[in-house]
Amino acid sequence: MTYVKICGCRTVEEALAARDAGADFIGLVFAKSPRRVSPETAQRIAEALGRGVPVAATEIIDDADGAARLERLLATRRPLLVGVFEGQSSGRVESLSARAGIDVVQLHGGARFDELAVRWPVIGAIDASSGDHAAVSGRVMCILDGSRGHGRRGDWDTLAAVASRMPVILAGGLSPENVAEAVRRLRPWGVDVSSGVETGGRKDAAKMRAFVTAVKGAIQE
Repeated sequence: MTYVKICGCRTVEEALAARDAGADFIGLVFAKSPRRVSPETAQRIAEALGRGVPVAATEIIDDADGAARLERLLATRRPLLVGVFEGQSSGRVESLSARAGIDVVQLHGGARFDELAVRWPVIGAIDASSGDHAAVSGRVMCILDGSRGHGRRGDWDTLAAVASRMPVILAGGLSPENVAEAVRRLRPWGVDVSSGVETGGRKDAAKMRAFVTAVKGAIQE
């Protein structure tokens, strides 16, 4: 099974549309970005999705690997809310996540993966070409984005080499038109999309549904 993360939702309406499209994860960006949301907006989204206390504060975080952790949480609630951070300290990440009702933290530099993995399920961004993935704790789910958050498709051959050795989330330049090919070629644990399901810079409900349908269709082929 390949899981779907729709990232960069900015409003309650976008988050609910992502949920209704079948997303397993909804990403809320707290890093510097046009899609950045305030803690107050994140709270409203969490409430609309029926969230209370963030799962990390109530569930036991064990020594299972990153994929097993996330799958265990998905079995209890769906979609999971992912807070996306870049450059913030561990304390800042924890504070914002607790305030906003975040289930999973996604880190792009700043806070150390291992510090937060004790308390939160962690998705860590790595550079597939650098070999960084070899040093990442098994308790962290890795996200591979060849375009470094710019919505461009990376080198799938390089990314496939990493995906063949460990569960990963694939990001970068994915869309309803190409995600089925990506799933068939790389067999990632999950896929992540943001700009690929937007029209005029806003989330498009029809594109989100098409993206999820393409992923699920590719799995069955």
